[in-house]
Amino acid sequence: MAALKPEELKSLEERFREKNQTCVILGASGETGKELLAEILRRQLFSKVTLIGRRKLNLEGPLYTNVSQELVNFEKLDESAAAFQGHDIGFCCLGTTKAKAGADGFVRVDRDYVEHSATLAKAGGCHHFVLQSTKGADSSSRFLYLRVKGEAEARVQAVGFDRCSIFRPAVLLCDRQESRPGEWMARKVFGVVAHFFPTALSVPTEAVARAMINLVVMPGEEGQKVEVLENAAIHALGQA
Repeated sequence: MAALKPEELKSLEERFREKNQTCVILGASGETGKELLAEILRRQLFSKVTLIGRRKLNLEGPLYTNVSQELVNFEKLDESAAAFQGHDIGFCCLGTTKAKAGADGFVRVDRDYVEHSATLAKAGGCHHFVLQSTKGADSSSRFLYLRVKGEAEARVQAVGFDRCSIFRPAVLLCDRQESRPGEWMARKVFGVVAHFFPTALSVPTEAVARAMINLVVMPGEEGQKVEVLENAAIHALGQA
């Protein structure tokens, strides 16, 4: 997927705003989710933005006047079905780690919560769902992480959105607020590699967020309900 020219992107954004669409973000407290929210608000693309999560974020100031927050219990998500009503676009950046949540907790968050959220979003009127997955996602993989991500992709596709966009970034480059020495070292190493091979093994979270938004304002291809963007395509689309 080629990068958009500035004038082309501006025209697409203007036409998109005329549709007066709304969106919901799941996982706005994560590294990609935070960048996504900031990018959406900077570009003022949606008439209303709803954040669905298990804790309230500290959002103050005029920039957030059209942002609402819905607190939910993901273990009892059907009780919060109303929170998923009335959104045109859904962004899902939900995710945890095996180290943080254990194997069972990781599966629940990265697969089950994602699938349940997608189902409720579709029932609530969402026609375009954007899912953050990972490079190498494969439901038949012998590695738990890649297998669960692949299963989540398959289940979201099966929900039957008019348009489903799956992003498979490689290692995410960001400045985490959490202290994770191993990840910090890995980011330093991948940062050096990225200098010489920018699209091979990593991608900045802000580039992923820009690519998501740039794709959303672009019309989908005729007859194509599912599109999968690998790391190189995310880099290209996230440049504009």
